[in-house]
Amino acid sequence: MATLVTFHAHPDDESIMTGGVMRKAADEGHRVVLVVATRGEKGEIPEGLLAEGEQLADRRVRETHESAEVLGVSRVAFLGYEDSGMMGDPANDGPDTFWSAPLEEAAARLAEILREESAEVLTVYDDFGVYGHPDHIQVHRVGMRAAELAGTPRVYQGSANRDRMRQAAAAAREAGAEIGPDEDMVIGKPEAELTAVVDVSGYLKTKRASMRAHRSQISEESFFLAMPDDKFGEAFGTEWFIREGQGPGVTETDLMAGL
Repeated sequence: MATLVTFHAHPDDESIMTGGVMRKAADEGHRVVLVVATRGEKGEIPEGLLAEGEQLADRRVRETHESAEVLGVSRVAFLGYEDSGMMGDPANDGPDTFWSAPLEEAAARLAEILREESAEVLTVYDDFGVYGHPDHIQVHRVGMRAAELAGTPRVYQGSANRDRMRQAAAAAREAGAEIGPDEDMVIGKPEAELTAVVDVSGYLKTKRASMRAHRSQISEESFFLAMPDDKFGEAFGTEWFIREGQGPGVTETDLMAGL
């Protein structure tokens, strides 16, 4: 058995991006570790959510631990940086934000965990951070460097299949949905650049339960939880990755194969 470390920017990212592979690895007997760069301080605060004196970051940490239980996580660690907000937000360059953190410093923090865990597999995000969020881009930079420092042998860059998303958008438009032009959809990577695809359709209920744990950010009326089961399966039943040195095309269907 081996150790999988999944590195994410904010609480709830793990549910959306790698919830399936995490629960699958745990069910197969592997150790699963979740590392989160920030506590998601810049998240939405629905009216009436917080008790008097309660901070959103504290609520989101508790939600992360609840999600981790659902996903079979053995250890949760936070790197201690502040949420940077969306790209272009003045908060991006704050002294304690993840976006402004020195690369070597942040990578050393993550590398220490990778060494402690003797991690064989690490997941990060692609170089665009999947959709351009500064903290997600920084996860890519920090994660790739940390793997070098720790000697972690397998690094998978979580992404999305841009081609299939555009096809789905086109189909929705033809059905009468009012959505933007698919050429504006800059999310994930073209299918030709993806090298690993994991079928997690057997873990859809688990992924939804993990998302539901993050109730401060993912309400029952949200895009994630309100969609019908079949549409949810289409959107979240597959998790896509890029592993340098693999391809062209998909060459792997299991991040933990052979371990």
